[in-house]
Amino acid sequence: MGRPISSHLSTLHPLHISPLDLSMTGPSLDFDLLPGSSMHSQPNNLATISDMDKPLMNDIALTAMEELLRLFNTNEPLWTRGDGGREILDLGSYENLFPRSGNRGKNHNVRTEASRSSGIVFMNAMTLVDMFMDGVKWGELFPCIVASSKTLAVVSSGMGGTHEGALHLMYEEMAVLSPSVATREFCELRYCQMIEQGSWIVVNVSYHLPQFVSQSSHSYKFPSGCLIQDMPNGYSKVTWVEHVETEEKEQTHELYREVIHKGIAFGAERWVTTLQRMCERFASLFAPATSSRDLGGVIPSPEGKRSMMRLAHRMVSNYCISVSRSNNTHSAVVAELNEVGVRVTAHKSPEPNGTILCAANTFWLPNSPQSVFNFLKDERTRPQWDVLSNRNAVQEVAHIANGSHPGCCISVLRASNASQSQSNNMLILQETSIDSSGALVVYSPVDLPALNIAMSGDDTSYIPLLSSGFAISPDGNLNTSTTEQGGGASTSSGFGGGGSLITVGFQIMVSNLPSAKLNMESVETVNNLIGTTVHQIKTGLNNCPSGSTTA
Repeated sequence: MGRPISSHLSTLHPLHISPLDLSMTGPSLDFDLLPGSSMHSQPNNLATISDMDKPLMNDIALTAMEELLRLFNTNEPLWTRGDGGREILDLGSYENLFPRSGNRGKNHNVRTEASRSSGIVFMNAMTLVDMFMDGVKWGELFPCIVASSKTLAVVSSGMGGTHEGALHLMYEEMAVLSPSVATREFCELRYCQMIEQGSWIVVNVSYHLPQFVSQSSHSYKFPSGCLIQDMPNGYSKVTWVEHVETEEKEQTHELYREVIHKGIAFGAERWVTTLQRMCERFASLFAPATSSRDLGGVIPSPEGKRSMMRLAHRMVSNYCISVSRSNNTHSAVVAELNEVGVRVTAHKSPEPNGTILCAANTFWLPNSPQSVFNFLKDERTRPQWDVLSNRNAVQEVAHIANGSHPGCCISVLRASNASQSQSNNMLILQETSIDSSGALVVYSPVDLPALNIAMSGDDTSYIPLLSSGFAISPDGNLNTSTTEQGGGASTSSGFGGGGSLITVGFQIMVSNLPSAKLNMESVETVNNLIGTTVHQIKTGLNNCPSGSTTA
């Protein structure tokens, strides 16, 4: 709520976070929701492509497209059903169909993850293709998966003013929202082709350029990507294949062993469900104005609604970067995972001058992701876990629905019994979302004048944000036997049985002096904040009677 949690943190308030800032620079994406950003830059020809390289790149891209089309159009025995009905590539059948030279498969540290998934998306094929072939828009479209993306070079820009035949050299870093999981880096070719009228294929395949990928990365992407087919009424059918070989240089954290080794964490289903949810977010722009309300009734204009959604998206992207182990932030690691799994990073912010501390931790709960989401999202139960609210009751004073699930929304929250004028002026902007791959509850203190700027439809790129919150995902164990408390069945979001992995992340300002240096007291304070929050969540869920929280 913007109040200090100790005398040491008496300067706690929201501010501009330059290294993590996802402000609007450059052209905005379709529907003006996803601005260009410093985290997903679009440079001009970072890689030099010679005339000798181009034919090789084209050959690789065409061969990859042919393989991917066969993967799309072939079923058993090439594809089998895994846990939860997921489509998994049968490696024996694959190697018979696509024999490769070399010693592939002989290294016991190398593991292959290959999955296929499909879904109906509320966006036409051409618009999706435009997004996928733009490095900035690609990163902003998948903020919970893509930690960084760049277009290194445009080998071919396409024909006839479209992306048909377009070939780009890309850099991409993929993440799980947890400090416990290393990111995966790829230098890859991205090729686009129209297969027939209204049907497009976008292919990704690794291309070896070690100067753009850190030495710690040992991941290779076999022909992967998506087939996008136009359907009536602006919908598309998207079929996705994700096929990756990774050599583990560090042991997978025990919390994530199931979801990573089963190919869930980076698999095709996660891409499709995220895309479906983001396209629903766009569609909500056209919902009736009565779906939005503020202190005086309806948010005054479509521009105000769009501005609020843009601000919330920047907040969510900011959070996703802060809790991942991305190699492309400007943060310095202050403390690696300690005995309780907290990772602390810090960076300097120039506007205003100060030091920002980011702390993140992942823990396990036996409760289903739906139950945990219900508990954290509900303003009635927030005082049970929110240390900074001082157990004050919180009420929702503005609401924007941005998806078909009632849990997908943007809210403005206020302490209902705030008496001091400063507290009364400080509100919480929050975005929550949920799909079958997981859920997010992300929030930031924002003062009333800043929110009024957003609600009026004005530029929100200079509104300071200090994102904190929770990423919730299934633990990958469909057979976990638990006694559900605090929520009830989770079938509405497609979750199976099992518990939850929760990443809690906080960003706090530890000093507003540019020359300030971090000390162990700062780290200890943020560690205590994480520990207290985790304890109160566990206690609150245990004490919450079944069914008392709703989506």
